[in-house]
Order: sequence, then C-alpha cells, then structure tokens
Amino acid sequence: MAKKIKKALKKLKKQQRQHEAAMAAGGAPVGGGMGAGAARGQGLLGGLSGLLPSRRSEQFLVGLLVGAAAAYVLSDEELRGKIVKSGLKLYGNLAGGLAEMKEQMADLQAELEAEQAGAL
Repeated sequence: MAKKIKKALKKLKKQQRQHEAAMAAGGAPVGGGMGAGAARGQGLLGGLSGLLPSRRSEQFLVGLLVGAAAAYVLSDEELRGKIVKSGLKLYGNLAGGLAEMKEQMADLQAELEAEQAGAL
C-alpha cells in the first residue's frame, strides 16, 4: 500500500512541476506536457513555424486577416465581453484545477506520513 501511495505522490509532484513550469513560461499546459517545438528547444510555439506561410505576399494576407479579425473583435462590445468572460472562466477553471491537485498531494502526503508513523 505504501508503494502505491509513494508512486501516486511522485506522479502528482511531477505533474505539478510540469504545470508550474508551463505557467511560468507564460503558456498553458496542453495535454499535460509541452509541445513538439519546446522539446526541440524552439520555445513553446516553435512548432508553429511550419504552419505559417513563408512568402511575403502570403504573410501579408495572413497579417491582413488577423488584423481585420482583431479590429472586428475590438469594435464589437458584446463579442469582446463574451471573450473576456470566457477567458476569466478558463482562468478560474485552471486555478481551481491547480488547487485541487495541491489538495490531493497534501492528502497523499498525510496518508503516507500516517502509514509510516504507524509502521514505526
């Protein structure tokens, strides 16, 4: 039983370290790990370079579309409110998930300490 608890505690600590590292890097963890670009030392969004257009005319068109979308979103107050509300909800869910993970770790540590104290 103690081995299972130690293994689960180790796994939770690893997940927490990965989550904290991703949050410190300014990104959100996706799928519990880092992207392919980060694994090659290109940064968190390094893998996106293959998806972006390479010629100047294509880059201009992509920039034009992104700018038009940003102007539309910023000019529409109702849409902007929905986006902000969704962002705040996402942040709340992430913060709640992190708090739950910390609580589970504390529970596992307490169980492990109680089991070790009982074995002595």
